[in-house]
Amino acid sequence: MYSFAQRPDTTVVDEPLYAHYLRVSGADHPGRDQVLASQDTDGGNVMARLLESSWSTPLVFHKQMAHHLVDLDLGFLDDMDHVFLIRPPREMLPSLARVLGNVNLRDTGLPAQLDLLEALEQRGREPVCLDGSALRRAPGPVLKSLCDRLGIGYVAAMLRWPAGPRPEDGVWARWWYASVHESTGFRPGAAAPADLPEAVAHLLDPCLAIYGKLSTYAVSHED
Repeated sequence: MYSFAQRPDTTVVDEPLYAHYLRVSGADHPGRDQVLASQDTDGGNVMARLLESSWSTPLVFHKQMAHHLVDLDLGFLDDMDHVFLIRPPREMLPSLARVLGNVNLRDTGLPAQLDLLEALEQRGREPVCLDGSALRRAPGPVLKSLCDRLGIGYVAAMLRWPAGPRPEDGVWARWWYASVHESTGFRPGAAAPADLPEAVAHLLDPCLAIYGKLSTYAVSHED
């Protein structure tokens, strides 16, 4: 999201369905009350309003979590392009556990990503996937490949952004965005821990199975 926010032709929207997801799922996330108070909790209304709005830029980037797309008419999927972002489970699971504590497979978003990818294929859409590890290793080439796949011009400004919070951050940023607020661009990831926290170790195998399927769609600097 921060990368696309640097494009002069793009407006970004941060997780517009988060409050909808919390209402429907009952998930007990940090800042739950603040999130519910900050957004419309009717996801159908949210997506209709976003698609009907007039924007000052030709491109609009919606940062969504796939598992937020629940109890919705998904017809709006046909009106936009879709990019999946995945992370190696050994990196993702400890990060998720630091915020949520108790983590289940749904919290990872991976089952919902796979369901969404398959739904898009059934609609005749070609999935585009970014692997976070590849993006950090070669951000410029990978972003250029992504932009080529989307039919938009690559903008070198996508590689850097100012440190700190941004106006488009949702109210949940205080719980989730500490690391990205310290960043000014894509940086090499730390080595994944050899041993996972006990709270998430049991999720590694199912996450690896889904991640393996999604990663076959990942763009690379060689595309």
